[in-house]
Formats: sequence, structure tokens, C-alpha cells
Amino acid sequence: MDRKRIKDALEKHLEKSSPSTSRGVAAKERERLGPGKLPASLGKAGKVSDGEEFESDSEDSDVSGSEGEDTSWIAWFCSLRGNEFFCEIDDDYIQDDFNLCGLSNQVPYYDYALDLILDIESSNGDVFTEEQNELIESSAEMLYGLIHARYILTSKGLAAMLEKFKNYDFGRCPRVYCCGQPCLPAGQSDIPRSSTVKIYCPKCEELHYPRSKYQGNIDGAYFGTTFPHLFLMTYPHLKPQKPSQQYTPRVFGFKLHKKS
Repeated sequence: MDRKRIKDALEKHLEKSSPSTSRGVAAKERERLGPGKLPASLGKAGKVSDGEEFESDSEDSDVSGSEGEDTSWIAWFCSLRGNEFFCEIDDDYIQDDFNLCGLSNQVPYYDYALDLILDIESSNGDVFTEEQNELIESSAEMLYGLIHARYILTSKGLAAMLEKFKNYDFGRCPRVYCCGQPCLPAGQSDIPRSSTVKIYCPKCEELHYPRSKYQGNIDGAYFGTTFPHLFLMTYPHLKPQKPSQQYTPRVFGFKLHKKS
């Protein structure tokens, strides 16, 4: 998926209201459908382990693995390379309209995007152009991200992110004296399209860029400014002590003067 091209196209439509008045879009694999049909599942993508081959420039490796009709859109999306930060949201949470309050005004093609996420099949045979299909797919990605920012603040969401934290899915702090401290994803703003996601180190309490360029393109609003701090308040035993050492610049063994 050419994320940059789709993102540019989506931004042109963000100020337009969704043309859909009813829900229902076919949830089938894109490659099995002809032009004008909406895909709901594009197959699985292989995950990349922490610290390995994150900076590969090969676009062909974005999606890999066997295809299967039983794969849900959510499982497919979370398995995409670069989406390791996302956890899988329970369908029950997404189906509760209270949890989605206000999102319909932020996401174009809202109803179709929601159906795509939930793998709801169409009953009225809606037909779309290829450009509309791409916009709906990108809208589904945006909608899932905004729902995700809310979900990870719930007890179930925090528990899901805890497992990912234990598996170092969010990466480690690059600071030497943090000694490989596992990090948490964080946004610098809760407003979409403001900044990309960063990783927060509980040890040095600083923000850093993710190692993966794919993860570095994710919107920071999909994780929000609250999550890492609420996470550490919920699991206080995971909050480490601040590093006791600090790097001291030297020249021929002598410390540099502060004004140097």
C-alpha cells in the first residue's frame, strides 16, 4: 500500500462530509474482486522482530505471509510491517456507539470505514471506483487509529499493551545509560495530523524517534499524550529508577568547561 499517496488523497477529502448514508461494504480480498468493489482483507503481513531489519528499503516486504479468508481486517492491519505498536481492539468495543462518539465528524466515508474494520458484508451492492476504495481503506486506518487511542486507556487496552511492552514490541531506549530500557509509544498531540508517534522511555523520561522508518510514519494521535503515563500509573512496578550515571564530555581526559 502506497501510504504517502493515499494519505495525500485522504487529506484532500478530510473537510468533505462522508457521502455514505447506510452501512455495508463487501468484506473480501482485494485481489479477488474486480474494479469497483471494496476490499476488506488483503492478507497477512509478516512481523519484524525488535531491532532487526527495521531500516530495510524494500517495499515488497511490507506485506507477506499466506492469504486467508478467515483473517479479520483488524488482525491483518495489526500484522502489517510498521504497525507493531497497535494492539487488536475487541469487536465489542468498536460496536458500542458510545465509544465512537464524535469520530464520524473526523473521518470521511465513516460508515464504510467502520464496516471495513468490522468485516461487515454489503447487502445493497455498493460500487466504488479504485480511488474511492483507496480512500475508504485509508479512512479505515485513520478510524482504527482514533479508536485505538481510546481503547488503550481502558483496562483491556492497557492489559493488551502490557503484553506488547513485555515483548519489547515498542523498542528500547537508545540512550546508553538507560541500558536497553523498554519504551512505550506516545503522541505529542491528541489532534490527528499534528505529529508522528514517538517512544517514551520511563527511565530517562524522554521522547525518542522509533528505530523503524515505517513506525515513524504513524500518526501520534493514534496513541495520544496520556497513554504512557496512565500505563505506568496502572502498573507502578514497571516504572524504573532514573539512571544514576550521566555522560561527561572530556578532551584528553579533562572535563570540558561548561562554557566551552
